Amino acid sequence: MNPPDRPGGRRKSDPGEGVAALDRAIAVLNAFTAADRSLSLAEIAQRTGLYKSTILRLAGSLLRARLLDRLEDGRYRIGPGAFRLGALYQRSVVASDILLPVMRDLADFSQESVAFYVRAGELRTCLYRIESKHPIRYTVREGDVLPLGVGSGGRVLLAFSGEAGEPYETIRNKFHFVALGDRDPETAGISAPVFGPGGGILGALTLAGPRSRVNAEFLHAMVKPLLQAAARATRAFGEDATPLERAAASIPVE
Repeated sequence: MNPPDRPGGRRKSDPGEGVAALDRAIAVLNAFTAADRSLSLAEIAQRTGLYKSTILRLAGSLLRARLLDRLEDGRYRIGPGAFRLGALYQRSVVASDILLPVMRDLADFSQESVAFYVRAGELRTCLYRIESKHPIRYTVREGDVLPLGVGSGGRVLLAFSGEAGEPYETIRNKFHFVALGDRDPETAGISAPVFGPGGGILGALTLAGPRSRVNAEFLHAMVKPLLQAAARATRAFGEDATPLERAAASIPVE
C-alpha cells in the first residue's frame, strides 16, 4: 500500500529511503582507494554495483558538499570537503585513546606484555606499554629508546619505512615479524605495523616476553590475534585495514 500523501499532494518520504541514499553515497566515496587519483563514472559503477544514473544523482549532492570534485575530462576525484573532515578527525583523535584499549585486550588475551614503538631517527622509542601480569617478564618502560635494526618492533618499523632486502621484503608481504633472541638472547617477540591516514606507518605493535615462556609455538599462535589488533587500531586511525585483515585471515586456525 502506498504511504499517505501530505496536504497538497506531496508524498511523505520514507526515512528508510534517506538511509539507503546515504549508504549509497558512502559506497561511492568508498569506491576510491589510496591508489586512485580519479575514477570514471563507469569505474565507480563497476566497483559499487550501482546504476550510473543513481551515481550521477548522488554525485550531485557530493559535489555540492565538496566531498567529490568533477574534473574537466568528466572523471571524479575525492574533494576538499573530505580532507577537511579528515583533518577534523585527526585533531579529535588522541593516540592513547585508540591504542591502549587495543593493547590491553591483546595483553589480556596473551597474558604477555604489549608495547607500541615509534621510529625516532635511527632509533625507536617505546611510546606505550601494558605489562604482563607474570612475575617474570620482559621489561621495557615507556620512553625507553632501543635500536632500530634489531628486535621485531625495529624490523617492522624499518620494513614499512622502505628498507630494502630481507627480511624486510618478507615482512612487507606477511605484515609481521617474529624475533627469537634477535635483540636479547633471553627474550622473544612478534610485531605488526599500525597505519594511519595516507597509509604511512604510525608504529609497531609488539607482543614480547621471556623465551622461557614465549617460544616459537606460542608466537605462532599469536600471529592472528596480533594482526587483528593491528587492523583494529589502523581502522580507528582512519586507514584501510584490509591488508592486515587479509594477512590475519591467511593464518590457518589450528
